[in-house]
Amino acid sequence: MHGFTSNRLDLPDFVRMSRLLEEIGIASVRFDLSGHGESDGDLFDVTITGETAETRAVIQTVRTFDFVDGERIGLVGMSMGGVVAGIVAAEEPGIGALCLWSPTAVAPAEIGKGYLKGRSLAAEIEEKGYFDADGHRMSAAHVEDIATLDVSGRSGRYGGPVHILHGDKDDIAPLEHARRHLEHYDGNAELQVVESADHGWGTVPHRTTLHQSRLRFLRRHLGQADGGHARLEGWDRGAGCGWRRSTATCLVYGWSMTG
Repeated sequence: MHGFTSNRLDLPDFVRMSRLLEEIGIASVRFDLSGHGESDGDLFDVTITGETAETRAVIQTVRTFDFVDGERIGLVGMSMGGVVAGIVAAEEPGIGALCLWSPTAVAPAEIGKGYLKGRSLAAEIEEKGYFDADGHRMSAAHVEDIATLDVSGRSGRYGGPVHILHGDKDDIAPLEHARRHLEHYDGNAELQVVESADHGWGTVPHRTTLHQSRLRFLRRHLGQADGGHARLEGWDRGAGCGWRRSTATCLVYGWSMTG
């Protein structure tokens, strides 16, 4: 799952990640949340509650595919998408592994104090009708939804394996976010800190580390079964207009949600 204002193709190279998963026999599905990428809707109308519901709808659709092993479904989420993935893993039955990249775990606490990037949320929303988040309109509903989000209480109920990757030079979600996220779990989570990596994993060595670490984790916990190549019909969710078909060639041994 991608983060706020990102999409299923964007940083840190989700398409490459899907191809690497295919090489080790794990099928994947990437999707644009509403208001992002090619999905319908406006970013102004986005909320974490809505993104959680959309993600669960995608998983439930994936389970209907006759080649999917429902016991081997994993979730991967980045930034705010990592927060959503953590909540969904705890609340959607049967998630076998959870991988989080640069999760913004303490963002709700920061926004709950009424400020973001040193600016008053309430004052700016009262003046403009929105908060300007790097050129994107963030609504009062979105701010309130994040501020009241119980990340620890909701995501901490997940009992499966969790792998968190975070760069120590992340200026969007500082390393403290990952350490706080680690505290949500009861000994079932591990944190890998990558030296000099930023939020976008913006160098070849850092992205290689990100990719290879995730592949090892998912292969260990989702595994492989005997099987062959198959043509996978994937789907991109478009809010309000059902599902739009996209096609990808994958190995159908396990399943991972990425994007």
